[in-house]
Amino acid sequence: MPSLRHFLSLLPLATLSVARQKAQRPLGSDTSDEPNDTPLPVIIWHGLGDNFANEGIQSVGSLIESLNEGTLVYYVKLDEQASGDQTATFWGNVTEQVDKVCADLAGHPILSTAPAVDAVGFSQGGQFLRAYVERCNYPPVRNLLTFGSQHNGIVDYRACGPTDWLCKGAMALLHGNTFSQYVQSHLVPAQYFRDPEDLDNYLEHSNFLADINNERVLKNETYAENIAKLDNFVMYMFEDDKTVIPKETAWFEEVIGEKRIPLRARKIYEEDWLGLRKLDRKGGLKFRTTPGDHMQLSDKVLESAFTEFFGPWGKEYAKEVDVMSEL
Repeated sequence: MPSLRHFLSLLPLATLSVARQKAQRPLGSDTSDEPNDTPLPVIIWHGLGDNFANEGIQSVGSLIESLNEGTLVYYVKLDEQASGDQTATFWGNVTEQVDKVCADLAGHPILSTAPAVDAVGFSQGGQFLRAYVERCNYPPVRNLLTFGSQHNGIVDYRACGPTDWLCKGAMALLHGNTFSQYVQSHLVPAQYFRDPEDLDNYLEHSNFLADINNERVLKNETYAENIAKLDNFVMYMFEDDKTVIPKETAWFEEVIGEKRIPLRARKIYEEDWLGLRKLDRKGGLKFRTTPGDHMQLSDKVLESAFTEFFGPWGKEYAKEVDVMSEL
């Protein structure tokens, strides 16, 4: 894989112009007269405490390549070193991190000229990829799959392993003053913390989630437009997730004590702040469950998901009966 640094500044303007034109085409509108069986590239963004070189993430990429031979798999990384990339999952400004990924993908010589890409995000990587779709989406994402992601935020933080000092240091600071300017600009999990019983503080101080969920008074119409352009947005929730609190955040649900408010009953959906309702109306919003605790994923689940949603441009999807499973 060639170095990703400075591609955006080095690519000729003509190349960027062509790529932007492709990115602006409606998904599903192939301009080629001949069928193309080449699978679209796939972007992978890992979760908290993980890194791009980790065996688990690399095995996911290998699985994608084996299911759709010829797939270019791109692993999001925030540092050229695996250790630095792992540190960035705890420490960093998420807005700046997403900006970097936007520039890296836009500057990639192959990805930037693809008609679209598919994307899979694990845990926090899922909402970060959604932010990519909303804020830049160049190259455009066709199908977005998220596993155990915190789309509606978290109200508590995970327990750290007994010798995970990086995690312990971050969590100690996070519990101290979640909405201070320093914490919101430096500690990653704090930037998707959202207590539904303290929304005033959240809306005023959130560095990341309040913006990408379009919850403030001034709405960003581009965010909704880009989400609605997806072919599919597939949200997997782990049935026994004890790491993400509440686990229903994976489906954009609001949880207040014992009360659960499904996405379709929330104002974010009814007023379509994010384009989720429009996407749902065309059959592209999908709620899935998978057994086990957080990130306990079987190859069977992954194979099924990747076979269904990844593959060549112009891929057709099986019809799905909408049973409103999240209501």
